[in-house]
Parts: sequence; structure tokens; C-alpha cells
Amino acid sequence: MGKSKDVAPEENAAVSEGKPEKAEKPAKPAKAEKVQKAQKKDKNKKPNIFVRMGRKLKETFSELKRVTWPTFGTALKSTGVVLVIVLAFTIVMTGVNVGFTELLQLITSWGA
Repeated sequence: MGKSKDVAPEENAAVSEGKPEKAEKPAKPAKAEKVQKAQKKDKNKKPNIFVRMGRKLKETFSELKRVTWPTFGTALKSTGVVLVIVLAFTIVMTGVNVGFTELLQLITSWGA
């Protein structure tokens, strides 16, 4: 009983309730900081080339599934239009080439 009088009132209350005093928790920022730095370092590090290629292929096939593909008839019509335009352009460029060739021969033979 003599000891309880010597103890401060706050300590006496904690002892009388049967609760030990709360000790300060040791700071763990050092461990947490190390873990965060390691995770950050891992995020900045690129995966190897095969992992990146695999991911790219997976993304590509995923994207191709969402494409709206043309019907056979639409593809055939578009191909026909492209071939006609290429043929017309070829004829025009051939005509320009023949014209310049004739002009060059006229100029070079004129002085001879």
C-alpha cells in the first residue's frame, strides 16, 4: 500500500485497471521505405524482351477480335476500285513518260 502512494496518479490508475502502460511502438519506416524502394525499382525495370513481345502479341490478338471485318463482297468491290485507279494512274504516267521521251528526242536531234 505504501507503494501506491508514491506512484503518480496516472500510473496508479493504469496499474489498478490491470492494463500495462503502452510502450511507444518502434518506428518501422526504415523497413517500409526499403520495401517501397524495392517495389519502385521493380516497376522501373523493364521485363525481358520475350515477356514484352508476348504481351504485345496478346494485346494485338485482343484488338483484332474487336475489329469489324468487311464482308467478302465489300472487300471484292474495294479491291476492284483500287485496281482500276492503279491502272488509270499507270496509263497516265506512261503517257507522260512517252511525251517527255519524244520531247527529249526532238530537242537533242534539233541541233544535229
